[in-house]
Amino acid sequence: MEDQLILVDEQDRETGSCGKMEAHQKGLLHRAFSIFIFRRALLDNPDGTRTFHDQLLIQQRAEGKYHSAELWANSCCSHPRIGEDLEDAAARRLTEETGYSVDDLEEPLEEKGAFIYKADFENGLTEHEFDHVFVGLLKKENLDRLPLPDPEEASEMKFVDVEDIMTDVLRNPGRYAAWFLPALLIATDGEDYGSMNRESERIIY
Repeated sequence: MEDQLILVDEQDRETGSCGKMEAHQKGLLHRAFSIFIFRRALLDNPDGTRTFHDQLLIQQRAEGKYHSAELWANSCCSHPRIGEDLEDAAARRLTEETGYSVDDLEEPLEEKGAFIYKADFENGLTEHEFDHVFVGLLKKENLDRLPLPDPEEASEMKFVDVEDIMTDVLRNPGRYAAWFLPALLIATDGEDYGSMNRESERIIY
C-alpha cells in the first residue's frame, strides 16, 4: 500500500491526507521532518596537532529516489505516519535509515524549529513541505561506530566538518537537496560556520 502523507496548512494544522505520489504530483503541503546527527570528534590535523571537530552526518540520496537522486542531504528525512507523533516518527526513521537509535545519542532528538519550502523538479514532481528539524549528538562511546545506511534511501553516508559543509553548500548549492541549507541553518542556530571568502577550501569529497 502506498504511504499516506499528512496534509497541513501553513500553521501545521492537519487538513487531511493523501497518497505520497499524489502529494508530490500536485505540490500539496504536507508534514515532514529532517534529522541532523552531529558528533564531536578528536581528530588529527595536517600540522600534526589534534583538535575537536564538530561534524555532521550527511547522506547521498540513492540513485532510485523519486526526486533529488544522488544529491547530498542531511542525516535522514521522512514523513510521519497518520496518527504518529513527530518525535516517535523521527526516532523510528533514524534507526531505519541510518542504523543509529536514540539510545546512541546524548539526549533524545530535539526539535530546533520548522520551515516551509516548495521546490519543483525536472520530472514534474513538486516537494512542498512543512519541515520539522530535529538534531541529535552521538554519545562519546559511539564516535567510532559507522552508520548503516538503507541502500534504498542512501548510496553513501559520511561525517564531515560542519564548517566545511556550510562553506560547500554555499559555493556549490547544486550538489545538495533543496531543503538542506535552510534546515542546516536551523539545526546549527544559523551560526556562521563557513565563509564565501575563505582563502583556502578543504575538499570534503
